[in-house]
Amino acid sequence: KMNVKLLRISTGEEIVAEIVEENAASITVRNGLVCIPQQQSVGFIPWATVVDKMEPEIEVSKNFIVYIAAVDPTVKNKYSEMFGGITTPEKKLIL
Repeated sequence: KMNVKLLRISTGEEIVAEIVEENAASITVRNGLVCIPQQQSVGFIPWATVVDKMEPEIEVSKNFIVYIAAVDPTVKNKYSEMFGGITTPEKKLIL
């Protein structure tokens, strides 16, 4: 199961990424996407676009992380669809 979280970086970026590993000093992430607010939703653009694709994991120092939070289920599903994870069906109200 993918451990997808939102990381607020001290530069102001909000990154949605899969947390691969965590230790006292850093967090290792995979498939980071920068959240771009739009009128009715949130868009994504790749984060760290010039990183070697053969080594997709990036270690981020905890000194530069403002907070880590759970991701909205809709955003998490969209992320999982993009990176081959399992998605949870949305709850529909029967009228």
